[in-house]
Amino acid sequence: MSILKLTDICKDYQQGKQTVRVLKNINLTVEQGEYLAIMGPSGSGKTTLMNIIGCLDVPTSGTYELNGKNLQNSSDNALADIRNKYIGFVFQSFHLMPKLDAVDNVALPLLYAGVSLKERRARAVEALNAVGLGERIHFRPNQLSGGQCQRVAIARAMVTKPTLLLADEPTGALDTKAGNQIMDIFRSLSDGGMTIIMITHEPAIAACADKTYHILDGELLVKGGDEPNEKA
Repeated sequence: MSILKLTDICKDYQQGKQTVRVLKNINLTVEQGEYLAIMGPSGSGKTTLMNIIGCLDVPTSGTYELNGKNLQNSSDNALADIRNKYIGFVFQSFHLMPKLDAVDNVALPLLYAGVSLKERRARAVEALNAVGLGERIHFRPNQLSGGQCQRVAIARAMVTKPTLLLADEPTGALDTKAGNQIMDIFRSLSDGGMTIIMITHEPAIAACADKTYHILDGELLVKGGDEPNEKA
């Protein structure tokens, strides 16, 4: 089953009087349970692509279908609702609330979704147990290591049971051991059926995914960068 489909996605930005095309006719189809890595140098368009997939930005042209629904012309409120219901985010810098403990950080998306206190705490504890932090649910971010903070962030992304997990340089701020632990969690999530798209600049991290794409000068290429992806 196709989770997302990008067809001829282009993204332009205005720089003064000049129009700059950052993404050039991107075509990508992702099936349920796939685990993809996207690599690319700075300025290649990978973050712009991730923002469009995550409904944080909209394309200049082309179509984006998520769960079979065309998102073209969706309002800002509709896109926010889609993000909250169907997409989980993991960032390099964690973005945890410093005054909240792990369980309350993880429960935040459920609070915004209107889930009851009892249920959101139960689901947050379940998610923290799943990433190996069951004994640290009441620790605040400053009491946790970088790898543990990233596991809290993954639990927060998981807690809404999203269709799609997007990870932007999830190991970029971690040492090798912690990074490998995060990759083990991603593998477990993928084996459990979660769809994952990960941006990374590290070949060893990309190799943990099932399929690797390269984005160069706004064009998406299959592994090795020698063949453009085909339109599905």
